[in-house]
Amino acid sequence: MTITLHIIPRASSTAVVGIHGNALKLRIQAPPVDGKANKSLTTFIAGILHCPVRNITLLGGAGCREKTVRIRGVDAEIVKQALRPT
Repeated sequence: MTITLHIIPRASSTAVVGIHGNALKLRIQAPPVDGKANKSLTTFIAGILHCPVRNITLLGGAGCREKTVRIRGVDAEIVKQALRPT
């Protein structure tokens, strides 16, 4: 499954917060320096989905706020439920 994300780095906490256009909007506590925000993003998604980090692949957008992520090994319905905005 592939999803589009809109990331807000350097947030006070890491969370799924809503929808931004056609993308799921997430706040990430890590700064966008040396790939820290990207690593934090993949670790956060893996934690929510209870899957290994290796199942989360950043396909595009490593240097910008709009990112495309591939999630393998998790049913699409579980992904939809787990990544609902809080």
